Parts: sequence; structure tokens; C-alpha cells
Amino acid sequence: MENNNRIMSGMRPTGKLHIGHYLGVIDNWVKLQYKYESYFFVADWHALTTKYNKTENLRQDSIDVVTDWLACGLDPKKSTIYMQSLVPETAELHIYLSMITPQHWVEKDPTLKDIVKIVKSGDGSTEGITYGLLGYPVLMSADILLFNAQYVPVGIDQVAHVEITRDIARRFNSIYGKEVFNEPKPLLNDCSYICGVDGNKMGKSYNNDIKISDTEEATTKRIMQAITDRSRIRRDDLGHTDQCEVAFKYWQIFGNEEDITEIKHGCETGTMGCADCKRKLAQKVNSRLQEIRETRKYYEEHPKIVKDIILSGSEKARKTARETLDKVREAVKIY
Repeated sequence: MENNNRIMSGMRPTGKLHIGHYLGVIDNWVKLQYKYESYFFVADWHALTTKYNKTENLRQDSIDVVTDWLACGLDPKKSTIYMQSLVPETAELHIYLSMITPQHWVEKDPTLKDIVKIVKSGDGSTEGITYGLLGYPVLMSADILLFNAQYVPVGIDQVAHVEITRDIARRFNSIYGKEVFNEPKPLLNDCSYICGVDGNKMGKSYNNDIKISDTEEATTKRIMQAITDRSRIRRDDLGHTDQCEVAFKYWQIFGNEEDITEIKHGCETGTMGCADCKRKLAQKVNSRLQEIRETRKYYEEHPKIVKDIILSGSEKARKTARETLDKVREAVKIY
């Protein structure tokens, strides 16, 4: 039953990804794929929980996500990359798990509470709070348990998702008297967190992001908008890197020790202006992303390769999923 060397994780298809996704999630996945049997999926069904009426770009958004993954280094020979909706076994397992999951377990999910608040924040209406939205923690548990993954790579803010999955796995095993599921553990990452150029959380909806697929010119323009030390008015004013809200934080992520020392000295002695600092930073960021963007361009020009990777990965995922479902159906004694 137990798979000591298997991980799985997924991401909603929000369109072209930004460097926050790369630094916070994908770069970690790329490293982990060489240590574990890895399953990574595009959560297109999860996208419907909040945007069921905005699906016009869903297919292309899903393709863009996988294209970015491949560009950043996910290797289909090392990892199984699949589309959630192309593995219908997920939905069947979701049904079984939903039958045994107590209502209050779902209601206490902190992320669900936050989403419900956002949905209601418009006109106060609950029309957008659908049955599917309320059940999404169980669907997420089905995603994980379908592959009996031993570990789920997550940030600290997502540990609750893994905890409810552990609870559901334990309850299923207890009810049916068989150790069908192991209890997955969170695999906490230590990846870099990067804010948007305005200092807020990076996101497309905030128009403060730097996309993996952006051109060098677009990236430079965006970085030149980055907030620096607000107390610094003139170029020769003495700066305070500890009060630089965005630019110096980017340097700490993209620069080496020598770069950081040079920028810190130039800022704090007033010998380097904020504009010069950001121009140098743009060069550093573009250099880091150059190979990724070249790889992405190749996949953009060969979309059939991306689609074939998704189809073959989804079929491979289904094979593993069917093995799990056979054990579930036997445990439940379903015909």
C-alpha cells in the first residue's frame, strides 16, 4: 500500500505563470522529480469551483501552465504530467470519499473559509457558493489519495489540505477495515517568496507580476516600476536597503553575494541611484530567465508536443489510478 518514494501536487490553470510560481513552486518540483516518483497535475476541475461561468480560456490556460512547467525544467521522462479532467477516476474516488467525510471537517477548512468570504464580498450573495466549491477539500483529498502519495510538496499555508486528507484516509481505512490508503505527509518547501513590484502579493489580477513568458523589454519595464526606499528622494541621498520594499528583496533572490554587497554599498553611500539599481536588476532577472524563455518559445512553436505530453501523462496516471480504485471498490464492496 505505502509508496515511500512518491509525491504528487497540482496547480490551477490560471494562464501564463509568473516568477512567483517559478520560485515558490516549480523550481522545487524540478528538484524533487529527481528524488521521487512524481505526479503533477493541472487542476482544471478545481478551476470550476470559483469560475464555473468563465471557461472560455480554460483550455488554453491549461496548455500555458504545462508549457511553463516544461520550460522551467519539469521532465515528462521523470515526472507524470497530467490533466485532472482526463483522469475520471478522480471523480469516482471523490464520490466514495464524500460519502464518509463529516460535514464539519469540510467547513473548518481555512482556505475554504477564505474563498467563501471572497465570493460573498461582492454583493453579499451566496449564489457563487456552489456544492462543488464546498466539496473542494474532498476533491483535493481524492487527487492525493488516488496515487497514494507518501508526500505532498506544499507551503506552510497549505498544510491544512494535507491534514484533512490524512483524516479522510484514516477514516476510510477504519470504516472498511482495510489499509487501502496511507496517510500522506506534507513536504514543506524552503523556496523563495517574492512579492509583486508594488510590494503586494504577486498576481495577474493585481497587475504587479513578471511572467515567465514576458519579453526582456516587458520585464525591464515592470522592474523599473518596483518600489524602493520611499525615504530616498534624490539620487545621492543615503539609502536604506532594509527599507527598500521590493528591489533589494529581488536582489537577495536573484543576485549572488558579490552583487548584493555592491548594491547595498551603492545604495547606502548614495553612489548608486534607484533607477541604476533597477536597471542592473532587470539585467540579472532576464539573465536568469533567458534559457527558460528560449525553451518556452520552442514549446510554443510546437504545441502538439505539449498536448501529447499531457495525453500520454494522463494515460499513465489513469493506469495508477485504476489500481487504487480497484482496492477502493473491493473495500467498499461496490459491484
